[in-house]
Amino acid sequence: MARIDNGDTLTDFILQPGWKLTDDGYGLRTLNATFKTDKASTFDFVRGDPFVVAAYNYCLLHKQTATFDVLGIQSQNCDFIGISPDVNGGEYTNPQVNASNGLTAENITSHPNFFEADAAYTGGVIAGKVYTQEAYSPLVTGLDPITGKPNKVKGWIGESGACFENVEGGRFVGFIDPDFPTLYGKTQYLASTTSYSGFLYINKDNAYVQAFQNYLGVTSSTNDWNGNLPEIIPTYLGTTFTAAGSGFDQLLLSQVNFDDFGELVKVMYEVRYSRVGWSDQVYVPAP
Repeated sequence: MARIDNGDTLTDFILQPGWKLTDDGYGLRTLNATFKTDKASTFDFVRGDPFVVAAYNYCLLHKQTATFDVLGIQSQNCDFIGISPDVNGGEYTNPQVNASNGLTAENITSHPNFFEADAAYTGGVIAGKVYTQEAYSPLVTGLDPITGKPNKVKGWIGESGACFENVEGGRFVGFIDPDFPTLYGKTQYLASTTSYSGFLYINKDNAYVQAFQNYLGVTSSTNDWNGNLPEIIPTYLGTTFTAAGSGFDQLLLSQVNFDDFGELVKVMYEVRYSRVGWSDQVYVPAP
């Protein structure tokens, strides 16, 4: 049966009732809408086109699908994405952050109580900085030219049987005194480790997009890298991060990834937290 048309020809795409707007609670809004026309075409919309309802024209076209029925009517299903103008001026969403806390094996010489006493540890300093020469060191300097056997020399011993190559410390040989069974032969300890991972959406022309890339590997004592980034660590976890004693920054931006969503960029990042801080001899602090 032939199609019978009445009224005006649908030469333009007409928005259909039932379009849907979703807010993720952090400022990202996604909108799904269907348009109909009987014009013979495939895609008349272009990625980045604003939604036709003025109140939501900050939502821009991300992707679309066209279907054609037996009567020649084209249905265009469109997905729009945007940032609520009520959140950070519509420039970026609030970050969604996860925190991971655990223990990991570290070299015991990196322990904060190894060379200098840390008041947080009640058992006394581990190795200290004052060493005396004692005869039971297993250090070997070479072979005796007469006997051909290893020459055993005196080592420099600190606290808990910690043995070093010389009076200034030098290479740490190990814990060699069995009178200290909790440390004897130990080379590692379990250190606490904390990392934060999160993501947010940013308008692609916003300076924060490039700032994330530029600040990779940079440390900070604030949750916004001294105002150079958004607050990527929630304020309920703290706003200042400075290690007691050393004064080093405790936050390090350790990973940054990007996904393109048309006019928006999804930025995924990871931040490493250090209780003793990141040395400014090794890492660049945020300006």
